[in-house]
Amino acid sequence: MRGDELRSRYAAAFMPNYGVPPVALARGEGCRVWDADGRAYLDLIAGIAVSSLGHGHPALIEAVSAQAAALAHTSNLFLHEPEVLLAERLRELLDGDGRVFLANSGTEANECALKLAIKYGRANGRSHIVAAENSFHGRTLGALALTGKQAIREPFGPYGIDVRFVPYGDADALAAAVDEHCAAVFLEPTQGEAGVVPPPDGYFAAVRRICDATGALFVADEIQSAIGRTGAWFAWRHENARPDVLTLAKGLGGGLPIGACVALGEHGEIFAKGDHGSTFGGNPVNAAAALAVLATIEKEGLLGNAAQVGEVLAAGIAAVDHPLLAGVRGRGLWRAAVLTGPHAPAAEAAARDAGFLVNAVQPDALRLAPPLILTAAEAESFTGALPSILDAAAAAAKES
Repeated sequence: MRGDELRSRYAAAFMPNYGVPPVALARGEGCRVWDADGRAYLDLIAGIAVSSLGHGHPALIEAVSAQAAALAHTSNLFLHEPEVLLAERLRELLDGDGRVFLANSGTEANECALKLAIKYGRANGRSHIVAAENSFHGRTLGALALTGKQAIREPFGPYGIDVRFVPYGDADALAAAVDEHCAAVFLEPTQGEAGVVPPPDGYFAAVRRICDATGALFVADEIQSAIGRTGAWFAWRHENARPDVLTLAKGLGGGLPIGACVALGEHGEIFAKGDHGSTFGGNPVNAAAALAVLATIEKEGLLGNAAQVGEVLAAGIAAVDHPLLAGVRGRGLWRAAVLTGPHAPAAEAAARDAGFLVNAVQPDALRLAPPLILTAAEAESFTGALPSILDAAAAAAKES
């Protein structure tokens, strides 16, 4: 089916919350995808930091196929080997600590963390939660209560949860908001949906100290940043600011829907039987996919590749001299090309026309979150094309 026909049928069949996506993808291999009309693109989005191993990786295909043939679903009434192995592997990556809850998405992982925080708070006389302005923690009502992006938060409130927002990266403002009445602090190591915005150096270490001093839980939302995206298994490792609760998703399943909430130390005992659950969470096929992702990242040295190729990508962007380009920020293979004005939608379209898929995550920022297998040559193919992409965006702006 051709792309124009697919888009027309999509528009008629789906709710309008996404609009109609501009490209109908049909297949992928490595870091490349092809649309329904046969046109190829270098995928620098990876399903929003999801397709860690790229497209069609043999390890993922083998794991998913074998598990689907053996046992595809059990519910939470029964256990199975892949979920146990996955929980144990996550514990290994966390130095042997943690209790795991497996969910289906990032927002569900954050819902689990929120329920943990609420139960912890009620047991200890703590009444409010602190989060960051411009943060993003998910679209369900609990996760949305934690989300500091007003445009998506306000239409669906009030939420019935006392969440207080502070400027991201401001340790003094955080310290003023976190006291003995605070149950938890929810923060992203870098704000992804805000435009891949990192905090100042030392911020996460300061968060750890503030939570230690007050007894508030430190919840690190690593939905986008973990599983090698920044060149480490977890972004908190860069400052050794170990959280009390960690949420994961996106890159963990390599394209299969899975999320995890891991409570560390004594906090792994907060929930009692019946406090939380999920019919599909820990699904055998998705757990097998996650195990394959973790094993392949280690086997193929993809943490190092993310760090090294990420530097190639960042250096290539920084070397571009163009009036629309202000700079680059981020870490590993999680970057934003920062623009001088609201040119990102036009630049995204121009990149697509040039054969590159990027994401206008903010009006002035293009998000790049490619597969962890991206090569230096592939990164350089994009940075080499960036001047002409920005020229096309500038021309489109003049025409409009």
